[in-house]
Amino acid sequence: MGTMPSNLPADTMRPPTRPPTRRSLMFWVALLYFSEGLPLGLFFDLFPVHMRQAGVGTADIGLLSLLGLAWTVKFLWAPLVDAWRGHRLWMAAANAGMACVLAALAWQPEALSAGASWPWVLLAAFTVLSATNDIATDGYTIELLRKDQYGVANGLRIGFYRVGMLAAGGMLVAAGWLGTPGQPAWGAAYGLGAVLMLLNGSMVLMAPPQPPRPPRVAGAAAKEWSALKAQPLWLLALGLVLAGLLWPVLGPVGKAAGWAPVMAVSGTWWFKGAVPVGLMMLGASLMVVAARHPRAQALAEGPVFGAWVGLLARPGMLAVLAFILLFKLGDAAMGFMVKPFWVDAGFTPAQIGLVSVNVGLGLSIAGGLAGGWYVDRAGIFKGLWVLGLAQALSNLAYAWAAWQVPHTEPGMQVSAYYQGVVYAASALESFTGGLGTGAFLAFLMGITSKQRATTEYAILSSIFAFSRAVAGWAGGLGVEQMGYGAFFLLTFFLSFPAYALLPAVRRMLDGDPPR
Repeated sequence: MGTMPSNLPADTMRPPTRPPTRRSLMFWVALLYFSEGLPLGLFFDLFPVHMRQAGVGTADIGLLSLLGLAWTVKFLWAPLVDAWRGHRLWMAAANAGMACVLAALAWQPEALSAGASWPWVLLAAFTVLSATNDIATDGYTIELLRKDQYGVANGLRIGFYRVGMLAAGGMLVAAGWLGTPGQPAWGAAYGLGAVLMLLNGSMVLMAPPQPPRPPRVAGAAAKEWSALKAQPLWLLALGLVLAGLLWPVLGPVGKAAGWAPVMAVSGTWWFKGAVPVGLMMLGASLMVVAARHPRAQALAEGPVFGAWVGLLARPGMLAVLAFILLFKLGDAAMGFMVKPFWVDAGFTPAQIGLVSVNVGLGLSIAGGLAGGWYVDRAGIFKGLWVLGLAQALSNLAYAWAAWQVPHTEPGMQVSAYYQGVVYAASALESFTGGLGTGAFLAFLMGITSKQRATTEYAILSSIFAFSRAVAGWAGGLGVEQMGYGAFFLLTFFLSFPAYALLPAVRRMLDGDPPR
């Protein structure tokens, strides 16, 4: 009898098993994206609330957000996850690592307010582990699913991702219930989080194995490095892209360090927006030039730059990347200003939490599932433009609400009519946001090569995350200059520049599937 080759990935060195059914696959999609949403909820809900109640200054809490850049630059170590395979092990290890971080904080929760440096190291490790879990989860899901399953899978993904974030909010509730007035039981909340992370990691190990794929070319990394030395334009381009992504760090760090030149310009529009966007676009343009050079094929099998070459060398890819930046521009620009609008309209935190968060969660899940069902039946391309139109309608609804509802001082009662207007706009925004997101995520998965799914999807999602961050910053400036009503109307029209690029998107989707 022949022996099994030893150079195959670990997940392929096992006897053939019965393929998982569609129903079982969707169960694993739901679980994996719950596990992906939970750490983000902890980072944005539990950590800042604990720190503020413990007396940590707002400036220091603001620096916490810089640790979230791990989710933006995750494509840097995505090739490592892709090359070593065994994505279930990566996910389980990342969950176990995050559980250890939470267990350490449960042991000494007061350390976050004591000025010690080690909690910050733990929080940084938490974000890197969470980003690694995202990388492995996205790559695993794309490899496991067929293209005609992307729609429903992304509906479940949207819903259970938000359920995971909501579970983090439940730990805030638990901290209050298990503690005393004025003294929440933060240790217990972190302990519950650690247990949940361990359960997630244990369950992941029982997920179906990854489909086999051909082994990597031997010596690809060494060959890639040799080719890079002859093509330094790649390194310059990547450096510019990274500079654009990390530029937001410069302002807060400069203020914390007391750098006068940075402090003088950190609030200007060109420093906060034009410079990072310019660096990103220049780096991306240089990468396209480098990818289309005849010598770029020497990098095509490389573990790091091979994914960049594969993406950027495709015909029409530059237009598709611009589409990724623009498709949810209007939605993202308005999204960051919705909660401030509620506050200025006189709504209490309880009202905001009940309708905008809890009811909105159910409607966004329903929208994601409905959008996924439509995409699976109508196709990704039709789903993009039809559901994109539906997504834009919510911007009109919020514009109408902003013109109807007057600015109200805190503590004043909001009339039932005005409450109904805002609640209706919120319901429409939650439902249609789920529709558009489901179609968009199916599109990203559809243009990703299954052979390089982990790295390519990390690159594409990082580009989208960058556009969302810049749009959110621009939203604050827009409301300051125009007011809520006029700005929300403008965001409706910002939804349509991406439609000019739909022909390139269609050619990409109708072409040969990426390998």
